Amino acid sequence: MKHLSALVILLAGISFGTASVMAENAPSSAIAAAKKVAAKKASAEKAENRAENEEEPSIVGIQPVPFNCELGNKLTIYGREEQDEQIALHWNKRLHRMHRVGTTTGAHRFENTKSGLVWIGIPAKGMLLDSKKGKQLANECRNPEQSAPQMAGKG
Repeated sequence: MKHLSALVILLAGISFGTASVMAENAPSSAIAAAKKVAAKKASAEKAENRAENEEEPSIVGIQPVPFNCELGNKLTIYGREEQDEQIALHWNKRLHRMHRVGTTTGAHRFENTKSGLVWIGIPAKGMLLDSKKGKQLANECRNPEQSAPQMAGKG
């Protein structure tokens, strides 16, 4: 009976020791994972707030160029020929400052890294992308000059 009691006490001690070691390790990894999730969420919220609070570019004295896109989407670009390093793009009730990004194809590419918007313009059309969500927002976008040759071909 003494041996059985000693064995039970020994096993209980081993189990308790193992459980406490596991308890010490498990919460720290769970806490670390929770902290990472919270940090990512806070970072995303900060980026969203910065994008919302970003000062809109001034378009005073700049002629707007409206674009009609497929599916009834519309956007407007404001830019100056003498300063082609940035444009202002009106989309979804907001004005976004877009900065030129060099390309090897000759396409005009402008990005706003905070909002994730990317405007790509080629002579025949333009398209607006959301680089954060990885999707197209508007395609087959044409200004009045780009639409004129298409209308002439339909007549």
